[in-house]
Amino acid sequence: MSKEVVEAPITGKIIEVKVKVGAKVKEEDEICILESMKMENPIIAPVGGTVTEIAVKVDQVVKPGDKIAVIEY
Repeated sequence: MSKEVVEAPITGKIIEVKVKVGAKVKEEDEICILESMKMENPIIAPVGGTVTEIAVKVDQVVKPGDKIAVIEY
């Protein structure tokens, strides 16, 4: 199976994680919400598949390129 690593596009704080390991996601499903400059930015799944890793938790600060999740497809 192929793996897609979902990375943070901008610096911000994770305010909500919407999926758990083992969850099936479709392309464009929300994985988490990243707050940056008082705006909520949904982080979406670039591919459909199964979430095999969640690398963030609520209140964690991330920088561009930080791993958020891994999706197998």
